[in-house]
Amino acid sequence: MVDRLAAAKTFLRERGAAVALELVVNFALPLLVFDLAKPRLGEVRALMASSGPPIVWSLVEFARKRRIDALSLIVLAGIGLSLLAFLGGGSAKFLQLREKLVTGLIGLGFLLSVAIRRPLIYELARATLRRRNPDKLAEFEGWRDDAGFKRTMNFMTLVWGFGLLADTAAGCALIMVLTVHDYLIAGPILGYGALGSLSLWNFWYARRAQRRGDARRAAEAAAQEDASG
Repeated sequence: MVDRLAAAKTFLRERGAAVALELVVNFALPLLVFDLAKPRLGEVRALMASSGPPIVWSLVEFARKRRIDALSLIVLAGIGLSLLAFLGGGSAKFLQLREKLVTGLIGLGFLLSVAIRRPLIYELARATLRRRNPDKLAEFEGWRDDAGFKRTMNFMTLVWGFGLLADTAAGCALIMVLTVHDYLIAGPILGYGALGSLSLWNFWYARRAQRRGDARRAAEAAAQEDASG
């Protein structure tokens, strides 16, 4: 418990300001822009204008970090699909529905990656290690052909895929019952809640799978020693 509190304090100290700024850009600013623009531009154009801050933020962050990896490609795909969602006209609710379906398409991408035996969780983990801890990258890639490791990567990718699809279904349901303004409040809460829950589960399950894998490999090594002895 003490370690978790210390980790939380470290995270808040190192990333608290960045997280707060991201919430302002992706939550508060779109709502503010929509409310200010709606009387003059109408609901549809105001909604399109409200998407400006999050898209600009994502592009600036991508340009600042200057990296091309699996995570970056997912972010860019999300931006591109979000922009495409505003084509074709329709009411503000239909615009919101099309934009929310971007999450569903990304979820389907996770499921498809398992079908083609390239689970996205593995690719994302590789990208993260290459960027943050390259010394452990070779060890991580060395587990690629381990049956237990492959099952873990596939299962985690499937959970993310179905989790994003569930988030999409819940978001679409909220769009149909809430006003455009109210969904601009509820939508980010749902999205951040879903991503936060998936991320926490991902961290817990990865640690659990690693402990089980280490125990299994230790048992196999001990069995080989007994057999050779």
